[in-house]
Amino acid sequence: MPGRGGLKNMGTSILMNNLAFGRASASVEMARDARFNMRVIRLAATSVVALGLIWGFQFATLHTPQFVGVSLAAGWVLMPVLLVASLRWPLVRYGLALPSTLVSVGLIVICLTALPADWGAVRVGWLMTTAGVFMGGVLGLWFWFRMAPVPRFLDDPFGTGRWVLVAIHIMLIVVGLALIGAGSLAQS
Repeated sequence: MPGRGGLKNMGTSILMNNLAFGRASASVEMARDARFNMRVIRLAATSVVALGLIWGFQFATLHTPQFVGVSLAAGWVLMPVLLVASLRWPLVRYGLALPSTLVSVGLIVICLTALPADWGAVRVGWLMTTAGVFMGGVLGLWFWFRMAPVPRFLDDPFGTGRWVLVAIHIMLIVVGLALIGAGSLAQS
């Protein structure tokens, strides 16, 4: 049974861990690390395509309030711009929370107000795409911004555990967008 010294040491340990939370920029995700640059470039290119498709499908196939299109378009433009800027200034990556939020809010509004009534490909596609984008936002908060402790087996951005989660995130978005596109073509 620990004495007072044990509790004091435990309290100091908790305090130090909480203070370390504010130093997340030491992680490779938030540093100017050449090994991580290719991932940032790939993410910027992918976001141009995926967010452009999301905006395009919303614009062409759904009846949504105007702010949804503006929100999606702003996220589409800001995400790759901030990612590319972060190659030179890594602290800009904290700004990625803005386009991620803009796209997530737009997708949530779509899911709550504009989905087709039937459970066809288009509805399932929007739900999968939203889940994939949301998962990407959560992974960004978790791994890049260290909003929660990252287990050791997921701490390596080039490790298998991390790639499995990224693959699920990408698969949800790609399959979702494919279903939206195929379902929209079938309805034409």
